[in-house]
Amino acid sequence: QVQLVESGGGLVQPGGSLELSCRASGNIFSMYTMGWYRQAPGNQRELVAELSSDGTTAYAPSVKGRFTISGDNVAKTVYLQMNSLNPEDTDKYYCRLVWRSMSYWGQGTQVTVSS
Repeated sequence: QVQLVESGGGLVQPGGSLELSCRASGNIFSMYTMGWYRQAPGNQRELVAELSSDGTTAYAPSVKGRFTISGDNVAKTVYLQMNSLNPEDTDKYYCRLVWRSMSYWGQGTQVTVSS
């Protein structure tokens, strides 16, 4: 059974930084993609950044240059370093794993950017 455990959300002032992490457990091997999505109440969940096990990355235009996704294939963990945060980044952030055409989601972690 695949499970995702997220950590690292919280309250930060505008211009500040936070790092999110997501660790996958379960019998996962070979090619997979892990990433972060975010969702505000009443809105659709949108891609923030994703990382494939071959090293390929993708970013939403709104976070490019400010956020960096990285990972540890052995630990099956993905990190999202978020810099220069602004109030528009306030959302609940969800970790997603795609493996063998199956999609798994974490519970979400709240990020609030406010002075």
